[in-house]
Order: sequence, then structure tokens, then C-alpha cells
Amino acid sequence: METMENQKENVILPEDGAYTVEVTLEGGSGRAQITSPAELVIEGGEAYARIEWSSSHYDYMKVDEEMYLPVNEEGNSVFEILVTVFDEPVEILAETTAMSRPHEVEYTLTFSSESISSAEGTDLPNGIIWAAVVILAAAAAICLVKKRKKES
Repeated sequence: METMENQKENVILPEDGAYTVEVTLEGGSGRAQITSPAELVIEGGEAYARIEWSSSHYDYMKVDEEMYLPVNEEGNSVFEILVTVFDEPVEILAETTAMSRPHEVEYTLTFSSESISSAEGTDLPNGIIWAAVVILAAAAAICLVKKRKKES
């Protein structure tokens, strides 16, 4: 993992890795929702959020004129978008097919920089590795002690 700090607007991003972030959705008819906290991946100084809608009827999202397509084929629509601003509303368009014909709906997303935290389970593999190292070292030490006792 990198230990560099990444600057994004007025927010210092944590090192590369998997995190979660609280995200607020406003706009539209008020019926659509997104999952929060959202998954957040920091990679090479860029932040990417995984936005999951409460509906399977979203065909694409536009953020800063960049079009994003769903990353899944079944279930609720899920998009991975670049996060360029934290703590300020970002205007987005999302096309829905839930009505009589497809149309774009205006929303805003606000990502809370204060809520960024390690994703659950990301520390588990390192913990398992260190536990295994400690157990192996202890077993090796016990074997050496027994071998020396037999030799004397």
C-alpha cells in the first residue's frame, strides 16, 4: 500500500485502499434512494465511489459530462463513478426507464469527507498473515528448544 497523502480539492484522501463514505442523494421525485455508506476506492490519487440505486431501472449516470454505465447486469443498478469533490453537492443526471419512456432525472450527490473510514474486513487479511507468522515463529522456537534438550 502507498503511504502518500492524496489531495482532492480541500480534502486529504487516505492512502490507496478500500473505504466507505456517507453519501446523500437529493433531487428527482424523492422516491429513488442510494445505498449509504457507499464503497469508496482510493487508487493513484483518485477516489471512486460505487453508487447502488434502489431500482434496477437506471441505464446510465452522467457526472461532469462523463457518462457511466452500470457495472452489474442483475439487481439494482450499480455505477462506479469518479469522485472529484467532497462536502459539496455534485450535480448528476441519471437516465431511468421506470416510467413510460426513458428520461434523464437531475440529482445531486454529496460525499462526506468526515465519514471516510476503512471498509470492514480490509484489515482481516493482514491480521491473519501476522497471526500465522507469530504461530510459525512460536512453533519454530519450540522445535529448536526441544532439539537442543535432546542433544544435551
